[in-house]
Order: sequence, then C-alpha cells, then structure tokens
Amino acid sequence: MHELSVSSAIVDTVLRHAEGRQVTVVHLKVGRLRQVVPDSLEFYFGIVSRDTLCEGARLEQQLINGLMRCRACAGEWDPAPPITEHSLDPSSMLPQFRCPACGEAGAEIIAGDELQVESIDVDTPEQDPSPGEGPRHPVGAGSTNGPSPSHTHSHPREET
Repeated sequence: MHELSVSSAIVDTVLRHAEGRQVTVVHLKVGRLRQVVPDSLEFYFGIVSRDTLCEGARLEQQLINGLMRCRACAGEWDPAPPITEHSLDPSSMLPQFRCPACGEAGAEIIAGDELQVESIDVDTPEQDPSPGEGPRHPVGAGSTNGPSPSHTHSHPREET
C-alpha cells in the first residue's frame, strides 16, 4: 500500500510546478523494480488529488523494465522481466539478482528504479486548448526519494 504515499508525493511535486494552473495530465515514468502496482497508484492518485489543482487529471504511466549490469563480467539482464502467457513457470517469475552469465552477486541497477514525473499538461487561461491538450511542462532533475516532475518551462527536474 505504499502507492498511497507515492501518490501523495506525486501530487505534491506536480503542484509545486503547476504554478496555480489546473493540471490535466501527469506523465510519469515508473521502473518495474520499484514494485509499484500501476492500478493502485492510479486509484490512490485519484483520492489524493481531490480538492487540488490535480483533481480530475489523467495519470499516464510509462513502465520501465529493469536492467542490471554485473560488476564482474559486465553482463546485462532484466532481473524481473514482465510476465507473459509464455512465462507462467513459477521459477521464471522470481527476480534474478545474480548474474545469469557468471553467477556473481553485486550487480548495479542500470534501469528500472525510476519514479519520475516526466511532465505535466496544464490548462492556461490565455489559450483554449482541446480537452486534455493543454501545454506540456517538463519538470526538472534533482534527487530526493520519490517522483520527479518535468516542466516545459525552465524548471530543473526534481525527484520527490
């Protein structure tokens, strides 16, 4: 149920960058290694965003597959590939953190631990955009624990 606190952090981050404008869409990158359940995140986002400028905003989640690199042999692999109908063997559903090539532990995560608000779409009073087609604003880069927004203005990317 950590999706509730993650959703709260997303709303806080987005509101800091919305500059008082109504948010219509939040574009989010979520790494599969974060163990966030997309449907739960969307559900809690709807609850946490009530009575804010994010209320009614659509949460668009881009899921990022995991990628690890072995420090011993430089081999790369996805430790927890998405489950398909062809991979229903229970042993194939367990994450693999040891290098499949050499068996060493201690790999580094290359991708899949992201949790970033990549950009937001907002309504602006000067324009009359089509529904859900407000300007997109990337949100900058920093490093705190949580999602980071992108804002098309010159705001630095930030993780919350």
